[in-house]
Amino acid sequence: MNDTRIDDDRRRLNRALLAAPFASASLTAMLSGCRDDAQRIEDVSRLEWTDVADAPRPTTTAAVSALLRGDARPVSIGGGRYSMGGQVAWPDSLHLDMRAMRRLVALDVANRRVRVQAGMRWRDLQALIDPHDLSVAIMQSYSNFTVGGSLSVNCHGRYVGRGPLVNSLRALQLVTAEGETLELDRDTHADLFRAVVGGYGGLGVVTEAEFDLEPNTRIVRDAEYVALEDYPAWFRAHVRDDADVVLHNADLVPPRFDRPVAITWRRTDAPVTLSERLIPEDRRYGRDQNLIWAASELPIGEDVRDRKLTRRQLIEHPVVWRNREASLDADALEPRTRLFSTYLLQEYFIPVAQFGEFVAAMRRILIDAQANVLNVSIRHSPADRTSLLSWAPQEVFSFVLYYKQRSHRWADAEAEGWTRRLIDAALDHGGRYYLPYRLHATQEQFLRAYPEAEAYAALKARHDPKRRFRNKLLERYLPR
Repeated sequence: MNDTRIDDDRRRLNRALLAAPFASASLTAMLSGCRDDAQRIEDVSRLEWTDVADAPRPTTTAAVSALLRGDARPVSIGGGRYSMGGQVAWPDSLHLDMRAMRRLVALDVANRRVRVQAGMRWRDLQALIDPHDLSVAIMQSYSNFTVGGSLSVNCHGRYVGRGPLVNSLRALQLVTAEGETLELDRDTHADLFRAVVGGYGGLGVVTEAEFDLEPNTRIVRDAEYVALEDYPAWFRAHVRDDADVVLHNADLVPPRFDRPVAITWRRTDAPVTLSERLIPEDRRYGRDQNLIWAASELPIGEDVRDRKLTRRQLIEHPVVWRNREASLDADALEPRTRLFSTYLLQEYFIPVAQFGEFVAAMRRILIDAQANVLNVSIRHSPADRTSLLSWAPQEVFSFVLYYKQRSHRWADAEAEGWTRRLIDAALDHGGRYYLPYRLHATQEQFLRAYPEAEAYAALKARHDPKRRFRNKLLERYLPR
């Protein structure tokens, strides 16, 4: 990283902090590049924004159908807007903001099944099912995401042996380009079902979804260092086939990314040490944000991370309700401002046998690029045989990069360079990369990672021949 650029950024930050008490809302909007109206669609990174023609917020499936029947413009679809490369928007489109569709449709406690509107957040669902001692089976590590957005990317979390979200999905409701409402499952309209999950909104609007649930149990955390070269064998012996393990990941931290801390949550009958059943939604995260800033900006960042986070994980063994650990808030990862820097994600899915060789390549690339990576979280997934654009066509370890970069075009260009090197490394080791993030891949890399894109494009041509459903991801990469 160029030291002069860093010094310039710090001087700008100091000037902004000094001026903050006198800054008006309009000045703040001007500095951040945000237009203060409902037609500019931004994602969480604040690096990507798109001006759309209109952004209605339907509340029912019938309203979505009416909007599609009554408007011939291209359509884009957004929920929580946690994707980071324009996956939710297209210029001058009719943008369907799904966040008002958050109603519980049906809850079957006895059979542990739930049906909800697609704009509901996982945290809202947790509040509804926790009183019944039920828990979401598969979701991201953080609860802010909408159900529909999670389906569009076929998300996953730390749930051992469960894989992507499609594995807990029973059925979904889809509104097509012509405004027709269809019910999809593994037997009815099976081709659409397979393609819509992980299809990034290219085939229709998901308005409802039905999922299996699981019991809300008490879980205890254990953490230990594992030698990097031993991790796959250690995971197989201690985690993969242990029926009591609910959640697991291993963290690699800078500067060497060579000493994973394996973090495992197992079912237990021990009493809880934290009484909260869910993390309160109004919790403040200033301390967490300061810790992340210090770890990513200060020369003593490695020591700060070790003292304030890693040592506590190794020493403390909290017992909590599963729903509490599943209700983590993404605000804990947010910077106080994205005016000067932004936090981003990338993810790579690597066949189990290629773990060691990919990690060696990844470490070389990150160290050579001096990328400001705060953490690499290692997860696991069995093969996904259901979704068309599967990121796990075979059993994989996933590597989730959480990194920080300056909010400038030159910084994004630098990140594009080392990202493409990482994508090549993943592809060279038989793996794939995840699509919800910055659109740094070349089209050649995309097609190499997802050869099923040809079949997806053919399906889209059949069900959406006028290409009404658009976003920057599909328009950039999908074969015509």
